[in-house]
Parts: sequence; C-alpha cells; structure tokens
Amino acid sequence: MTRHSGLQGLGGIIVFTVAYLLAAAIWIFVSGNFEFLAYIAIVLILIGVVWTVHARVSLPLSLLVCLSVWGALHMAGGLMPLPASWPVGGGTSVLYNWHIAGPYFKYDQIVHAFGFGVTTWLCWRCLVAYQPALAVRPPGGGLALCAFAGMGLGALNEVIEFSITLLVPENNVGGYLNTALDLVYNTAGAVIAALVIRFWPNR
Repeated sequence: MTRHSGLQGLGGIIVFTVAYLLAAAIWIFVSGNFEFLAYIAIVLILIGVVWTVHARVSLPLSLLVCLSVWGALHMAGGLMPLPASWPVGGGTSVLYNWHIAGPYFKYDQIVHAFGFGVTTWLCWRCLVAYQPALAVRPPGGGLALCAFAGMGLGALNEVIEFSITLLVPENNVGGYLNTALDLVYNTAGAVIAALVIRFWPNR
C-alpha cells in the first residue's frame, strides 16, 4: 500500500484525533492532572500500532472511526469534571467515575466494553486479511480466537494501569474491584463483538 492510499479517506479521523489529544494536553496542564500525560503517551503509541496494521491489512474506515472515538471517550473520562450532584461512589468527580446505574455500571465500564469489542473486531479484520474466505461465513473457532485476543489485550491494559499506580501514587485507576469489573466488561465487549460478526457479518 502506498502512503497516498494509506491516507485516503483518513483526513477527518486524523483531524478529530489530533484535536481531542491537543485539547486533553491543554486541559492536563491547566488542571495539573499530570497522571494523564502517561495516557496520552500510550494513545500515541497505539496510534502508531494501528497505523502500522492499517498499512498492511487496510482496515475499514468505520473501524478506524470507532478506535478514534474510543480514544476520545478515554480522554474525556479521565479529564471531564462532573456536576457535584452526579454519583461517583466516593471517587474523584470525573466522568470515568460516574455511576450510571449502581456501583457495577459506570461510564468507565461502558468504555471498556466498547473499546475491547472494537479491539476484537480489529483482530477479526486482521485474520480475514490473511484468510479472506472466512469473511463469507465467519467460523465460531476463528471468532473465539479473536474474542480471546481482545480479552488478552484488555488484560494488558490492566497491567499498564497497574504500572501507572506504581509510578503515579495519586491516580484515578481504582482498586481490585475496579480491575475485576474492567475485566468482566472487557470480556462482555469481546463476546458481543464476536456474536455480531458471526450473525451479522455484512454489518
């Protein structure tokens, strides 16, 4: 794939991604929430990884949009303050800690399910790039493999978050229960994505 074809159709995604990363960086310095500099660095590394994958397997624009939106949801979650009346379960009053419905259904967990569902889709697209015939009738075994890959990447995310707790004592990562719930929602997102691909492959 040439550099021109790799950039074709990506202008809007690139502008959107750069815009929210710049906005996040500015807000970090204004608010003094320097923990999130590590997250911006991680997002930049992931952008490089996705770009490399896209150059080799030509990911659909809809998938790239979802990946960019995931990054935006992540940045907003850690930086956007909440009204004082919104429930946060005793945590920092930011969007990530918003308890939408009880203690086990937070904004953070929705972002996890969405993100690692999209990651499972990404793994599937990589598999199909090397075995195009699978796209006609997605096999259960191949989809299970992609779901497990998405779950594994979700676990890697938890390892990174644990590393941040060691490097930045004042952080908003959460404790053991939060990690366990993240893993549960990562799994839910991966399984849902696999089922959608299996039964609605054309979508």
